[in-house]
Amino acid sequence: MNISLFLDHDTWLHRLDPRTKMAGALIVFLMVLCFNDPSFVAGLTAGILAVVFSTRTFPALAKLRYILALLFLFSVVLWPFFLKGPTTIWSWKFLSISRESLLFGIAMGLRLSTFVITGLLFLATTRNEDVTNGLIKMRFPYAAAFALSTALRLVPTFAGTGATVVQAQVSRGLDLESRNIFSRFGKLIPLATPMFISAIRYTNFLAMALESRGFTPDASRTLYYEPVMRKKDWFVLTLLAALLCLSLYLRIGRGIGAVMPGRM
Repeated sequence: MNISLFLDHDTWLHRLDPRTKMAGALIVFLMVLCFNDPSFVAGLTAGILAVVFSTRTFPALAKLRYILALLFLFSVVLWPFFLKGPTTIWSWKFLSISRESLLFGIAMGLRLSTFVITGLLFLATTRNEDVTNGLIKMRFPYAAAFALSTALRLVPTFAGTGATVVQAQVSRGLDLESRNIFSRFGKLIPLATPMFISAIRYTNFLAMALESRGFTPDASRTLYYEPVMRKKDWFVLTLLAALLCLSLYLRIGRGIGAVMPGRM
């Protein structure tokens, strides 16, 4: 089963240098952290979703749609009970919800969703080897770049193994359609054993393959693909940097974009 998030399309984002996409993702994270007003965060989320549709990477996002929905739902439900605002809209005994805390919870749900969507967008438009090459060009230690690249490669492999194990057990009569979430979770726990065994076997094979090839992190290497920063990369970075400066000015300089000014 293919759980890989990368989608091989010829779009403007796919053609950008991997360093541009890494820096761009970081800038988007910082912009989202600038605001806790849901209207501002929703604008950033809408912008990221527009990029998702323009690069035809929505199928990768659809694979984690339930996780995104749960992140947003839990944030909206839980945050209002832990914060207090001046405008109370509901109270019962020691529990109360204010307008400001509810808006803050919505903003935090959108913020978490935007973080996940941005990360998925990066993984859906960047090959694993391009991530490694980009990190090396950014002067990251080769061992660290290789470890991160290997981790990104193993995640879809382990996810595919888990999905295969679950499908095999369902074909043998395992009922995972129970409405009781605790019962369903209890049935999934025994399936962790073959997943862990498969993961250990795969990592052992990987270690033997590296050892048999005389893998040495400190050895000098040449790259088959040499990342090159072009004009379009600098344009994208300049545009994102300008948007980040504008976000910082609005939040810090003008105090705009916050329903709770004392919180990030």
